[in-house]
Amino acid sequence: MALLDLRQEAAETPLHPETWPTLSDADLRLARATWRGRMVNEHVSARIFAGLVPQLMAAGVSAARQTAAATMIADELRHARLCAAVLLGLGEAPVAELPPLPPVPTHDDCDPVEALLRNTLSISCLSETVAVALIQAERQEIAVPEISAILQRILADEIQHARFGWTLLEELAPGLDSATRARLGTYLQLAFAHLEAHELAHLSAGPAPSETATGYGLCDGREARALFYETVTEVIVPGLERQGLPARAAWQNRSLALAA
Repeated sequence: MALLDLRQEAAETPLHPETWPTLSDADLRLARATWRGRMVNEHVSARIFAGLVPQLMAAGVSAARQTAAATMIADELRHARLCAAVLLGLGEAPVAELPPLPPVPTHDDCDPVEALLRNTLSISCLSETVAVALIQAERQEIAVPEISAILQRILADEIQHARFGWTLLEELAPGLDSATRARLGTYLQLAFAHLEAHELAHLSAGPAPSETATGYGLCDGREARALFYETVTEVIVPGLERQGLPARAAWQNRSLALAA
């Protein structure tokens, strides 16, 4: 299995952990696990945006869009380095095994524009929009200024990543015929189902372990789960509906996609 080793990169973002509040041994273990997981997730996310570049080219969208996708690749790699710096500050070497990396779907069963929209919907309009909501909520609870500043830097990029998808959809939606919109609705059922499964797997069903731990970015799982559902139903679904996609029905029928 491949190894992610960001020790050198983490050292380039010097932090001052001697000024941070003291964590209990149990909270320290959880904080390390949280930031190690973030480091890995941010690093491997770069490949997802890399997969968009050839799709953007095939769909004939502007060079500016292609450049934006390349920038998002660099953003995710930088986020991993920032998370690695926090992990180093917590007294653990930022080294972790990388999980298996499945290829980014190319959706060869449809034309280039629809294929691009499928991945853009899943990545930007769904996952990145949820990430923005969760990080905003987490940052409000952070008690360590250096960690808060790192989350703010990550949040600023994630907002742009979400906006990329929403503006691309707004640009391309007027040219979609009813059949394409219906197929995208069917795809959204699966995308919503996978999004829900992923978020629930990574968001604890219980409260934060302590107030001090919350100050290090360990969220209250119950509140985070509630925020996830609120973001989907109050932000994502209405936004997609405004672009003529049957998102409300897709969300309501998401369980059918996994049963198929």
